[in-house]
Amino acid sequence: MRFIKKGNTDAMRLEIREGVPYFVFSNLERTGLARHGFSTRAGGVSEGEFSSMNLSFTRGDDPERVRENFRRIGAAIGFDPESLVLSSQTHTTNVRLATEADRGKGFSRPLDYENVDGLITDVPGLMLATFYADCVPLYFVDPVHRAVGLSHSGWRGTVHRMGEATLTAMREAFGTRPEDVQAAVGPSICMDCYEVSEDVAQEFVREFGRDGAAERELLYKKEDGKYQLNLWRANRMVLEQAGVPAAQIAVTDVCTCCNGELLFSHRASRGRRGNLGAFLGVREA
Repeated sequence: MRFIKKGNTDAMRLEIREGVPYFVFSNLERTGLARHGFSTRAGGVSEGEFSSMNLSFTRGDDPERVRENFRRIGAAIGFDPESLVLSSQTHTTNVRLATEADRGKGFSRPLDYENVDGLITDVPGLMLATFYADCVPLYFVDPVHRAVGLSHSGWRGTVHRMGEATLTAMREAFGTRPEDVQAAVGPSICMDCYEVSEDVAQEFVREFGRDGAAERELLYKKEDGKYQLNLWRANRMVLEQAGVPAAQIAVTDVCTCCNGELLFSHRASRGRRGNLGAFLGVREA
């Protein structure tokens, strides 16, 4: 299956199982602890603008088709959809500790929480799930305390340091130390495709602007006063500054917007799309 890469990293690869393609990160696999994946838009049963692996119940797709899509991606990655715990994303930095009492929420049971863009757990067999169509998925695996975290980070989450917020939540819940964590920045919109306005750019200058770092590494100013923003680099900076060693951070080179045939992209589709899913859980013994 062909797709466009923005670099030549081997940090992430495409797997196809049970007829369903999805991405995996080598560093997360090597821990032996994590079961994980990032879906594509292929291998499902949805139709039209949702074709075919749409994982959103909230965009107008047939709910039974969405349920079947969850079953198919679960069979490919290796989890039971009844074990899912879904996010309730509103571009916050709120992180929820998922326990056994949350099993099935968002899939087979209603959500009883809102404004949750990050999930953490140490319960074997629970599968955390967050959702995307250009924003950045962040994966965290703590092999020492056998715990994981998964977070949604758009530009608001990134400038407010969602990666750091997730690590803080893991430290408070499990004793996680950043230096032990294997992290990954998943498929999302690249700098070439992500144009932002002056007000958004200035938020990044204020947050990351020490010694001109934002202007050098994150932003490219265009002649029309707009900017191109590098969310991949910004999230790596957040994780490194929070204490995760650079060698333990895998960063994607696959852009959702450049790969509209394979991945849902809000910008490429002008909002006519489904959602991709990021999945992460602690393997059962």
